[in-house]
This record gives sequence, structure tokens and C-alpha cells, in this order.
Amino acid sequence: MPPLRYGIIGCGMMGQEHIRNIALVDGAEVIAAVEPDPAMRAAAARLVPGLAFADDIASLLAMEEVTALLIASPNHMHVEQLDEIARTRPLPILVEKPLYTDPADAARLAALAARYPHLIWVAMEYRYMPPIAALIDKARAATGGVRMLTIREHRFPFLEKVGDWNRFNAHTGGTLVEKCCHFFDLMRLMLQSDPVRVMASGGQAVNHLDERYDGKVPDIWDNAYVIVDFANGARAMLELCMFADGSRYQEEITAIGPEGKIEALVPGPGRFWPDHLGAPPVPKLIVSPRAPRGPQEFDIPVDPDLLDAGDHNGSTFYQHRHFAHAVRDGGRPDVSLSDGAWAVRIGLAAQDSALTGQAVLLQGP
Repeated sequence: MPPLRYGIIGCGMMGQEHIRNIALVDGAEVIAAVEPDPAMRAAAARLVPGLAFADDIASLLAMEEVTALLIASPNHMHVEQLDEIARTRPLPILVEKPLYTDPADAARLAALAARYPHLIWVAMEYRYMPPIAALIDKARAATGGVRMLTIREHRFPFLEKVGDWNRFNAHTGGTLVEKCCHFFDLMRLMLQSDPVRVMASGGQAVNHLDERYDGKVPDIWDNAYVIVDFANGARAMLELCMFADGSRYQEEITAIGPEGKIEALVPGPGRFWPDHLGAPPVPKLIVSPRAPRGPQEFDIPVDPDLLDAGDHNGSTFYQHRHFAHAVRDGGRPDVSLSDGAWAVRIGLAAQDSALTGQAVLLQGP
């Protein structure tokens, strides 16, 4: 079977992580890209010697040798770029989260999903982190069916991006969309149900307050609590803090049911771990049955080569391997446009709830 030849739209920090991981997938390669920023173009060219650059998406799609696309551009550009691809030359697409930022775009995406002739897969890397993948795989057996799910992320502030686009809600959709759609996707996946009510409290307490861009202070939030009630009676909670750089684990996910509890402990990017503390912590899975009582702790190590290829505990590699298999075999996406849209809907509802102080009810797809 011929190799999967990617065209990349956006070669910033996340785009470069995708490039490094695609290089590790058998039968896949990056051959062309669209990237307007000179520094990011140069960085991508160092990763892929001979990489062809197109001035725009239309020129990229005109390259017949391109057989799949990755969209890793700023959040607010995704919908228009998807529409252009659909109009010009539809190909299998892996599009970074969040799928959209403007609530008005939900209908456009639903219409696109109904007519698009190829696979579109929304990049939700957290599903594929080995400790979280193990949690998902074992949760039902360990809990007897998850009734409560808690996700805690204690991490570093938003990193610098080209043009500082991630400092303002207008471009990101807001922190609970930009950063947290991953976690709302995990909630729906693990609880196998759709949300019916969202309650949240959040804001900007510490980060970016001393920064100015064209005289404007960033308005991106750095902390929140979000409670989500689901149609099947289960409930989930997110605790986010983005000024907790000193944490041993970045994500701590706990699922509880009538028969027990299961937890995943996920360290942050190894490049941020202090050298004087020695080796970074190893991801862990902890299973705590109600009977017989007694937690069982398991290390879930990640291949060092995959850790070196990005900041997401090897998940970007596993995601691309799944995507490549689906494209070749005519399979369905693990994360559909509907899944990606739901994750954004929950994030937007959470931000509305935090702003108004009222619960937000969600009905229908």
C-alpha cells in the first residue's frame, strides 16, 4: 500500500510535534506544508529536509502527491479551512482541537459532516496517553460502571505562540474551550453519555496580568472548576489550575463506581521537569477495589523515543498510528466531528456558566 503523504497546515509548536511523530509511524511521511511565519517555516524545514512549502491551502491541495491533511493552525481558523478543503479537494483530515470557537459555526460543521466524502478525525491526544488509555480500558471492570469522574489538571501557564494568539479569548474560544475540550471529550467517552447540565466557576487570577499586546491585557483564564451532569445520571468534575508548575503530576484522573475506584497519574512534559530532581516521575495506574480492600499500583512507562517526540506522553504517535490505519482500512474516526463539537459545546457552556453564575442546560446534538 502506498505511504500516507501528509500536507500540514500550521507548523507552530503543535504542528512540529505532529511532524516529529508522523516520522515515527510506518508508511507515513510529511511532504508539504503551509506556514506563513518565517521562523516556524525554518523549524519545520529542519525537521523535514526538502519539505515543500505552499503559499496557501489551495496551492497545497493542488499537490497531487498529498494524500492526507493535518490542520494545526490557530483555533479560530479551523472551520474556514475545513470548508475550503471541502470545496476544493476533500482528503482525509486530522484537525487539531478545538474544532471551533464561535457557537455560530456549529451548524456549518454539522452540514460539512453530512456531505464530506472522507474521514475527518478531531485530534484529542489525551485519549491516547498510555496511562489514560489504560484507565479507559480498565475503568468498567475496576468500578462496575463509572458513576463519578474527576479530572484534575495542575500545570504551567499557556506557552508563547506565534503572534500571541493564545492570549485572548477571541482567538482561542476561551480556556475552557481551548485547553479543556480534551477533558470534556474524556468525560463523554468514559461515561458513554451526553451532558445535560453544566455548572462552572472560573477566571484569571495570576497568569499574564503583567503582559500587554497592542496595549491590551490578555483575558485568558487560568483556573476553573466545572461540574457536568450526564443523561445517564453520572456526573463529572474538572479542576483546572494553570499556575501549579511545581506539581509532580500534571493530570490526576479518578473514576469511581459501585465496585471500586481507578486512578491515572500523568506527569507533564519531561522537558519542564527540574534536572536537580533526577528522572521525571513515571505515569501510574492505581486500582482500589471496595472488596477486598487494598490499592494496587502499576507503573505505565512510556517509550523514551515517544517522550522525546512531543509533550503529550507519546499520545500523538499513537493517535497518528490509529489515524493511518483508519485511512488505509476505510475505518471510522475514533473522534468524530460530532465528538469534537460536543467537547466545544461543553466548554462554551462552562464559560457561560462561570460568567453568569447560572447552570447551563444542554439538549440534543
